[in-house]
Amino acid sequence: MYDFEFARPTTVSEAASALAAEGAQALGGGQTLIPSLKNRLASPSLLVILAGIDEMRGVDIDAGDSVVVGGATTHAEVASAAADSFPALAWLAGNIGDPAVRNRGTVGGSLANNDPSACYPAAALATGATIATNNRKISADDYFKGMFESALYEGELITKVRFPIPDAANYQKFEQPASRFALVGVFVARFGQEARVAVTGASENGAFRWAEAEAALSADFSSGAISDLSISADEMIRDLHGSSTYRAHLTKVLTARAVDAAS
Repeated sequence: MYDFEFARPTTVSEAASALAAEGAQALGGGQTLIPSLKNRLASPSLLVILAGIDEMRGVDIDAGDSVVVGGATTHAEVASAAADSFPALAWLAGNIGDPAVRNRGTVGGSLANNDPSACYPAAALATGATIATNNRKISADDYFKGMFESALYEGELITKVRFPIPDAANYQKFEQPASRFALVGVFVARFGQEARVAVTGASENGAFRWAEAEAALSADFSSGAISDLSISADEMIRDLHGSSTYRAHLTKVLTARAVDAAS
């Protein structure tokens, strides 16, 4: 570690002003940033702590059709607050990492970092979430740009995320047992006749929607509808935990399980 300064804003506007300084970086729960600092993979001169901004905390059920989560809300808070209104999202949040991670890590931090194995990107894509920043609103389909890349501008903050509540949904995750990141995670959501399928942990390009499965499930929302489908392993992650072919296979298996559970 090395010397750096702290800023503790209490409003979004104060945070945005602090982040305009050269070398400034936002600190949410710190579950990614702190290890990066320890390994000198990041070297900000100013850390802007977001935990004290009340307007970025909390979970609201908006008109009964959306769960609105503040960007500085922890995974544990989402797991508790969304349990009745959106069980699939609550289950996702309640199974991230371990209790220490869930009580420090935040929704905004997860989406801003856009780790290719994070869980929230799958939920955002599958539900067609809207990611609100201090400047604008971004649809999930436009937000994710690739591994660790997003549509966020320099110094832009995720203030809220609006997750529409589907008619049916389920999230299936095959965990890497040491980190509890998703080796593959699949979130399936159905809105009326429209099915959406989002995959995390599998692709070298980060979270993505499986269009062929969506088309099949929109016609017939059953696991049998995807039995004849296959997904290419060409751009799947390959590492010591699993081959690209294995991840492609898991994607189909978990999609079928998610459909069965949602049904």
